[in-house]
Amino acid sequence: MEVKKLLVTGVEKLDLSINSEQIEKFLDYIDILLKWNEKVNLTAIDDPQDVVVKHFLDSISCATVIDLKPGDKVMDIGTGAGFPGIPLKILYPEIELSLLDSRNKRINFLKSLSRELDLDNIEFIHGRAEDYGQNPEYRENFDYVFARAVAALNILNEYTIPFLKHRGSFISQKGSEVKKEVAEALSSIEILGAEFYDIIPIELPYTAAERNLVIINKVRETPKHYPRQAGVPKQDPISG
Repeated sequence: MEVKKLLVTGVEKLDLSINSEQIEKFLDYIDILLKWNEKVNLTAIDDPQDVVVKHFLDSISCATVIDLKPGDKVMDIGTGAGFPGIPLKILYPEIELSLLDSRNKRINFLKSLSRELDLDNIEFIHGRAEDYGQNPEYRENFDYVFARAVAALNILNEYTIPFLKHRGSFISQKGSEVKKEVAEALSSIEILGAEFYDIIPIELPYTAAERNLVIINKVRETPKHYPRQAGVPKQDPISG
């Protein structure tokens, strides 16, 4: 199937809407990503159709379980080549997006990409989630936090939950081991001031791969000593 049709039909299958300007931005995104990828290792996926399915549609599937509104503050942790943050920004241009990644080459790519796609209200953060989660400018300041393919949930919670404001939501994209990951992460969710809400299976168009969205809601302040120093959450995940 032709790439443009693949994208448009896939968006429709997710019960989302897309206009002609947004379609062009996604198509330009593919060209820019694959051109940069020849010089900088941004993604192992280098087929345009696979980019549509495995990056774009997978990213925007997050929007099927929440109601993104103009002015919502969104943080994408470990964004890499911009997933899921940039596809969500293309579909919902009035959100305020922050993209965090520990590798400067990725941040440089994202800055260039955003200029070329004419996307505004994006903040680019080069650093570690553990450090910025203790920064008052960012801590407990976001309506939604996303993280895709970063770490196991019991580790990921410490990276993400401190950024959420009260009643904000962390949306984690997970595969077939989701129930096991959630079970191992329940104590960290509670300790960090949140509660597990649901696991929602997603039928990703054009693929049989199992995809699930885990929704975790912030219900109280995160204790001040979380997140711990960079590297500690991965080495010593929170346990009950």
